[in-house]
Amino acid sequence: MFDLDAWQEIWATVSRNRLRALLTACGVIWGIFMLVVLLGVGKGLERGARKNLGNLSTRSVFVWAQRTSLPYRGKPPGRYVRFHNADIEALRHVPGVAHVSPRLQLGGWRDGQIVSYRDKNGSFTITGNYPELRQVEPFQITHGRFLSDRDQDERRKVCVLGDQVRAVLFGDESPIGRYVRVRDVYLLVVGEVFSDKTGDDADRVRNAVFVPFSSFQHLFNERDHVGWFGLTATGDVAPERVEQAVKHVLSERHGIHPRDPEALGSFNAGTQVDKVDGLFRGLSVFVWFVGTLTLLAGVLGVSNILLITVKERTREIGVRKALGATPRKIVAMVLKEAVVLTSLSGYVGLVAGVGALELLARWLETMPKAPLNRPEVDLKVAASATLILIVSGTLAGVFPARHATRISPVEALRTE
Repeated sequence: MFDLDAWQEIWATVSRNRLRALLTACGVIWGIFMLVVLLGVGKGLERGARKNLGNLSTRSVFVWAQRTSLPYRGKPPGRYVRFHNADIEALRHVPGVAHVSPRLQLGGWRDGQIVSYRDKNGSFTITGNYPELRQVEPFQITHGRFLSDRDQDERRKVCVLGDQVRAVLFGDESPIGRYVRVRDVYLLVVGEVFSDKTGDDADRVRNAVFVPFSSFQHLFNERDHVGWFGLTATGDVAPERVEQAVKHVLSERHGIHPRDPEALGSFNAGTQVDKVDGLFRGLSVFVWFVGTLTLLAGVLGVSNILLITVKERTREIGVRKALGATPRKIVAMVLKEAVVLTSLSGYVGLVAGVGALELLARWLETMPKAPLNRPEVDLKVAASATLILIVSGTLAGVFPARHATRISPVEALRTE
């Protein structure tokens, strides 16, 4: 491959039919371009889906109360299940539970409450939370701090604002150390948070006011009441087992039929994330399959052109063999041309694909809610594409090379 004469010979062969070589290269360029773009877009879709989940902990479990649908132990169906403070400690002792974060919300589901600061006010969600909420549902702290254990133990009248709440009530002014009013209760702002999620999931964080759980119960007359639970599973226990164990404990404590499908609702974040992972694993396999077939179609064109080139060079190959060229040298000559043509074409397609993804990524930066998020290809994909190119180039030259070795010098010299 480092023989200068060999390179000059390859260039002379290609340059004799530049248009044909260019058209042949276009097939390989398009194949590798489509492979890179499809893989990059697939990666962007995966990142967009994960962003929509807000990097939700894969070990998070959520359980909430509903109405019973079956009678049990003398209790009629249709009664509403109500969680109590004693359930918090009971769930802490469930095997496999790492964190327990009971939660409450002022008003009903999606029921906003008026929050005021001086002459400004807005309708936002007011929730009571434990500090463990950060382990259950991750979000970013942009200013100040989140709720602490001392806030919980001492029933402090403090709160943390979502960034949209801060924007409405304070504008660009820092809210830390200021007081906001909720139902004639004044709360000291100690922090501000932001969520990476999109849509309604983001709004539940960005448009919320977080209050210590104990303070919430005391201030808003919700004593001995828990709205729902957020939990995380330990690393050695599957979240599905924790979900079932928690529902079993709550069913026993509240007299719920073990097979009642309606009394307790639950959501397992790990299952949701596994579905997303499985979807994009399948998508990746499909993209590699389609992209590789497209690339092989281009390589087949290279093989056909090389076969035509071998036939056009029949007399030349005959002379080489008459002068002592071995079949190995003839094969090497054809394979070099195949590898060089596919490699150069593939490199152009690879660069074009990466460039197209870069332009797409910059365009998507102007649309933060787009389903795609930073489409790009990593080093492993580039290395895999390079390997495919080399193998494809070798395969493209095998059949023409075999045909070249079968040419008889005498018959070749007689060819017009």
